[in-house]
Amino acid sequence: MPPSKDSEVADFIRYFDQKKFMWDNVQYPDSAAAEAAAESYRNDGFEVQIVEEGDTALVYTRRVVTEVVVED
Repeated sequence: MPPSKDSEVADFIRYFDQKKFMWDNVQYPDSAAAEAAAESYRNDGFEVQIVEEGDTALVYTRRVVTEVVVED
């Protein structure tokens, strides 16, 4: 079964260790699928938390801004 999107299922924002994480809005059918998505996020520089709820897994991500570019 492919991952499904359902904003009614989880909180969009959760805090882990006093850090704000955002849900990627996908319900993964199992922890292996969530871990595959999490690895992709990690490769893009995100911090990741996986939460298992019932028979689905949820991925929460955060990335700290390290550079701000302002164009005139």
